[in-house]
Amino acid sequence: MSQTDPSIPQSSTAQSESAVESTAVRSAVDPLSLPGEPGVATPDAGRAVAPFDEKRAEAAIRELLIAVGEDPDRDGLRDTPGRVARAYREMFAGLRQAPEDVLATTFDLGHDEMVLVRDIELYSCCEHHLVPFHGVAHVGYIPSVDGRITGLSKLARLVDVYAKRPQVQERLTTQVADALVRILQPRGVIVVVECEHLCMSMRGIRKPGAKTVTSAVRGMLRSSATRAEAMSLILGR
Repeated sequence: MSQTDPSIPQSSTAQSESAVESTAVRSAVDPLSLPGEPGVATPDAGRAVAPFDEKRAEAAIRELLIAVGEDPDRDGLRDTPGRVARAYREMFAGLRQAPEDVLATTFDLGHDEMVLVRDIELYSCCEHHLVPFHGVAHVGYIPSVDGRITGLSKLARLVDVYAKRPQVQERLTTQVADALVRILQPRGVIVVVECEHLCMSMRGIRKPGAKTVTSAVRGMLRSSATRAEAMSLILGR
């Protein structure tokens, strides 16, 4: 008998706004949503995201092992579907987080110069082959005219929100930059991401060590002088 995949739950018109807000707050504190919770509407995605279905993930991994010719009941693989499901729950936690929650805290310091965090480690999963890519992100911004800044750790958390999703590096870079612009309203933003993609290193063209570099620049940092200053800080020159 064929099974029909359950559709992703959509926001109900009967669901109160307070319930949606409560769920979004829980997802920010504990991104690993509990089974049975309603979908969290992520503002950047514009859609509801279903709660993580651990049992379904386990069943899918078991089927995958059979498909590649393995025996999921042998000693070494018996607990693998559960382990992979729990790992995926963590690896894709960003689907249930919103950047607005990460950047909610700001400080009024009247700072009007560039703020840059270099070498933020990131691990993500290529949506084309579901294998990892990893590297570093450099995130900088010039605060808004009122000089408000966010915590330095928040920039790293923002990178994680978007890295912990099925991704492509180009989109991840743009999403981080656009979230900063939308939420903090800075005068300028620069995001540079450098990663090695295992879909290039361990399969296909097989070129380990090759790095992909992407950038997104917004506002005042588009000017040649400020962009050059930012890149000199990123490169450490």
